[in-house]
Amino acid sequence: MPCAGWLWYPCDELIHSSHGYHNQPAQGIVSERDYARKVILQGKSSRDTPVRAIMTATVYYVRPDQTIEDCMALMTAQHIRHLPVMVDERLVGLVSIGDIVKALIDDQAVRIQQLEGYITGSR
Repeated sequence: MPCAGWLWYPCDELIHSSHGYHNQPAQGIVSERDYARKVILQGKSSRDTPVRAIMTATVYYVRPDQTIEDCMALMTAQHIRHLPVMVDERLVGLVSIGDIVKALIDDQAVRIQQLEGYITGSR
């Protein structure tokens, strides 16, 4: 599939097409950043550049039972911004760095509130 076709997929199809076809194992992952860096900035044509030419072949993923900290550690170690959530080689979701940051901020806000309550005695 050329990149021009990939750009017009609706979100759910985009995720599916970015991770393989018809319940096959993931063949790679592609992001807007990949497209910008490997097509636009290099002056290539979206119509002539196949998705496989810009995708990252190694797909790091998490399972639904893994923690936010697990996701953050993997994203940091591999310098990635998105993690597919897989169950039995089937895509069930996608977690972004923004999702991780929001979850950590929410968790810290709860902890701060609990500590303030403990210190002031107003649980």
